[in-house]
Amino acid sequence: MINNNSTAEIVERGYNCLFEHLGTIETERFISFILSERFDYTKWRREYFKNVTLDEFLDAAADYDNAHPFCPEKPQIPIE
Repeated sequence: MINNNSTAEIVERGYNCLFEHLGTIETERFISFILSERFDYTKWRREYFKNVTLDEFLDAAADYDNAHPFCPEKPQIPIE
């Protein structure tokens, strides 16, 4: 499947997720950390999942998908 979202749309969706799940203050702290540290996302994720079996990962992904069905509506950035 080809994704035609622009970089700006992807960034906006990412910010929306952060604001929704972390709130304004923790989102700002997260962004500050990512920008100020030499952060290797791939290395971090490998470490995070190193003790997870494939079946555990697939079960967790299925559970998450069931709990968070895809919604193509474009959310607005919350103003707090």
